[in-house]
Amino acid sequence: MAKAKKENKNNKNKKSFFKSFKAELKKVTWPTPKQLANNTVAVITIVLLTAIIVFVLDVTFEAGNKYGIEKIKSLVSNSQTEEKPEENNNEGESSEEEKSEENKEENKAEENSEQKENVENN
Repeated sequence: MAKAKKENKNNKNKKSFFKSFKAELKKVTWPTPKQLANNTVAVITIVLLTAIIVFVLDVTFEAGNKYGIEKIKSLVSNSQTEEKPEENNNEGESSEEEKSEENKEENKAEENSEQKENVENN
């Protein structure tokens, strides 16, 4: 007898739940088809813009990793070393010793970056 009462109570709870659920759904203000289309277009546009931004950042950082930060540093240091002799020398040309030192530094930087790329590739 106790089981029968529990089953009746559960059935009543389920029925009242679905009745109140249906009543709440009737109170909802649903968007018009035009509003729905506008909101859908807005969401898709924002998602695509975000995807493009992430793609560009991904490609940029991947390229940075591919060429290595050391190569970028060597390019920056090379450009700085090229500017310094021009400032110090009135004729705008550096001596043979300075040129050979610059070439040695460039070769070392290139060898280091090549070794790092080989290690990364292996």
